[in-house]
Amino acid sequence: MTNFPRRKFIFTAGAAAAASILAHGCSNNSQSATTNGEAPSAAPAANVSTGANAPKVETTKAKLGFIALTDSAPLIIAKEKGFFAKYGMTDVEVIKQKSWPVTRDNLKIGSAGGGIDGAHILSPMPYLMTINDKVPMYILARLNINGQAISVANKFKDFKVNLDSKGLKEAASQAKANQKALKFGVTFPGGTHDLWMRYWLAAGGINPDQDVVLEPVPPPQMVANIKVGTIDSFCVGEPWNAQLVNQKLGYSALVTGELWKNHPEKAFTMRKDWVDQNPKATQALLMGIMEAQQWCDRAENKEEMCKICSDRKYFNVAAADILERAKGNIDYGDGRTQQNYPDRMKFWAEKASYPYKSHDIWFLTEEIRWGYLPKDTKVQEIVNQVNKEELWKQAAKALGVPASEIPTSTSRGVETFFDGVKFDPEKPEEYLKSLKIKKV
Repeated sequence: MTNFPRRKFIFTAGAAAAASILAHGCSNNSQSATTNGEAPSAAPAANVSTGANAPKVETTKAKLGFIALTDSAPLIIAKEKGFFAKYGMTDVEVIKQKSWPVTRDNLKIGSAGGGIDGAHILSPMPYLMTINDKVPMYILARLNINGQAISVANKFKDFKVNLDSKGLKEAASQAKANQKALKFGVTFPGGTHDLWMRYWLAAGGINPDQDVVLEPVPPPQMVANIKVGTIDSFCVGEPWNAQLVNQKLGYSALVTGELWKNHPEKAFTMRKDWVDQNPKATQALLMGIMEAQQWCDRAENKEEMCKICSDRKYFNVAAADILERAKGNIDYGDGRTQQNYPDRMKFWAEKASYPYKSHDIWFLTEEIRWGYLPKDTKVQEIVNQVNKEELWKQAAKALGVPASEIPTSTSRGVETFFDGVKFDPEKPEEYLKSLKIKKV
């Protein structure tokens, strides 16, 4: 079995462009730096005493990684608002990672080797690590549903590119004829953004492996690469789509809730060995994250959430670049707007936190579709190995989550995509056979 590609990342083509974007992103973050180079938190951790339902943890320490994306908020809020401490995890470090490959590599070496124990992660990555890198991982929770977008440079407005990608077919053909293929930024080969981009392009009759070029780009570098013209489009989470619009460099063709209503997105993952050695500490971490997810989903907390996450040591962007889309108020940048969009990013509502195995079956089926995993991958077996939804349920019960908010099935049932295609997790082979554009 070959490893999934480790392709070279695109970075900004000039210091001036990077400096311009950095200045914009930091326009409201003028706090004086501390001696270690990080600004103080926008909101200090609350004084929270240990909860009566806190488990007797084996360790109070854990190192958790995150990428500067809004869907990492549950980890950040659990740290800043004292939810980890409330359940006995008083020494949790939430550490910014530069890219998804860096996250992967730090998980591979673990905290004992100077890396991390767990992370905010693209949902397919724990599977790719378990299968390809031989580093067993567990998925313990989903961190959010919805909340990503596919954005394009302003030059595509004339092609009427939106939820229907067909308008790009002509542009892609023209670019290939001029020996200058269109380039689409994704955050990690085989990650969620890669899969959303591929699904969207293929639905419009565009082969993502033949008609265009997909380039891995770290999320914080997406806008800079559009600005200097090294990519033409990207798929990523917030705040980078909103920042592109705010800087008038492009627009969002779609938000991913349109592509697949209430689709799974990021996950909370930890190394299998850490979880097996620290089951009570794992439960405590899950309880802290779940409470943070509930907190993040309350409308009255959105502004504080965005203020905390925008801080220099976390996202290092203007809070305004996060807030409106977090509320579901979307300015696409091409004249379209949405207010209180129902399929906005959700952390707890619609059972967003529960890691449905049926969703992981779809992710692995798509990995097979695009050649990241072999056709003979034992999908159900590996899902049962990696997805630890039973630990989620255990933590939910300890937290006092109402029974009505705890799913009774590991499947959400048949899923329907924007183009009418249906995925039955009981029959993934039929779904795969029905797709016209694929590698397998």
